[in-house]
Amino acid sequence: MTLAAGLNLNVPKSAESSIIVRDMTRASPPGRDSLRAEPTPSCSTGSRSEAIRRGGIWPNGPQAGWSVPLRGLLAGGVLGFAFILIAFAGLFGVFAHKVSTASLPADPQADAIVVLTGGTERISQALTLLDEGRARRLLISGVHPGTTRDQIVSVTSADRPLFDCCVDLDRIALNTAGNATETAHWVKKHGFKTLLVVTSAYHLPRASLELTDTLPDIDLVPYPVYASGLDLSSWYSDRKTMQLLMREYVKYTLARLRIGASRIFG
Repeated sequence: MTLAAGLNLNVPKSAESSIIVRDMTRASPPGRDSLRAEPTPSCSTGSRSEAIRRGGIWPNGPQAGWSVPLRGLLAGGVLGFAFILIAFAGLFGVFAHKVSTASLPADPQADAIVVLTGGTERISQALTLLDEGRARRLLISGVHPGTTRDQIVSVTSADRPLFDCCVDLDRIALNTAGNATETAHWVKKHGFKTLLVVTSAYHLPRASLELTDTLPDIDLVPYPVYASGLDLSSWYSDRKTMQLLMREYVKYTLARLRIGASRIFG
């Protein structure tokens, strides 16, 4: 019997295949497995989100495509907001300085006077101007519907014959824009060409703005009234006065925007 005859050379195919696979695996270079199947990434929502979070879908991570534009937008937003704050503070300072340094006209004269309600001192000053012959007629705009003429005369110590002769009351206006609208009707009704505007110093810029819009062809003469107990000259050192001026400046700015928009868009 030969050696070949003594050996069983009929190796099962399955075993033969495994031997070949093992041999091929050994023959592969270190670090590489030619027959090892790579795991297929899961397409589920959770695993995809995890892959995105770790930067597995983008080689350089998601921050590589988004971080620079996002930082630029944030920086631009911060700079824009800071610019708005600085501009607001600067314009408010100009407004407060203008209000605190407003002076009385040297020789106020006009066809008529309008006083915008909001304090007894305003009405008293307007009545004084009327009594001095600075104008022919006076409109008190924004009078409460329940306030009578007798009450106004009593509170202001006005001359009753002069009041009955030459003072009109507007009970319709509810705000400064309404004051301007009702004043315009009154001025046009009487044919006045010049108008003394009497109101508090801090309120005068907005009142003049509204009246200029409704009466563009009328010559306005601003007459500021300084209320007792309100020191506008040192507004920056008193918190309440600063808050008052800031509120008025916001109202003034909004009125300018509203009037400007109405002129543009009709």
